[in-house]
Amino acid sequence: MNILPSPRIELLQRMPIFGAINEPALQFLLEQAREIGVQAGDFFFRENDLASSMFVLESGRAVVIKGWQGHDTELHRLSAGDCFGEMALMDLRPRSASVCATEDCRAIELTASDLLRLFERDAEQFALIQMNIGREVCRRLRATDERLFRATMGAHPSGLETLFLED
Repeated sequence: MNILPSPRIELLQRMPIFGAINEPALQFLLEQAREIGVQAGDFFFRENDLASSMFVLESGRAVVIKGWQGHDTELHRLSAGDCFGEMALMDLRPRSASVCATEDCRAIELTASDLLRLFERDAEQFALIQMNIGREVCRRLRATDERLFRATMGAHPSGLETLFLED
């Protein structure tokens, strides 16, 4: 009998960060992870907060906000199936932006400790996730570089809404 994967595993399998990760590894991560709820108007985290986790948005909507000289600028809108905060798992630095729920949200929180436990269990799957996170961050950096170059050359940069979308 062929058992279908759970909706949560299917959600993760559709994300670039979890591409090529096998079902047992994803199930192990989900068993370690924490499910959190954030009400509309509340923050998942704020810019400059200490960081040690990433989030996978299961339901609801949120917005990424960056502060500059006393003003907040919306960088990106998030919806179910998006992930955010993954830079924290790579650079262990404070948050570079804030994420605020615009609707009631439910999310999966994966910590650096969760990934460490995966490393101890299956180093190959851990390495694939780290490589995928690196690729996603590089893809976003490449898109940002292109917008910065165009803006420097006097061209109006394309919308920031494309920052997290596939090329």
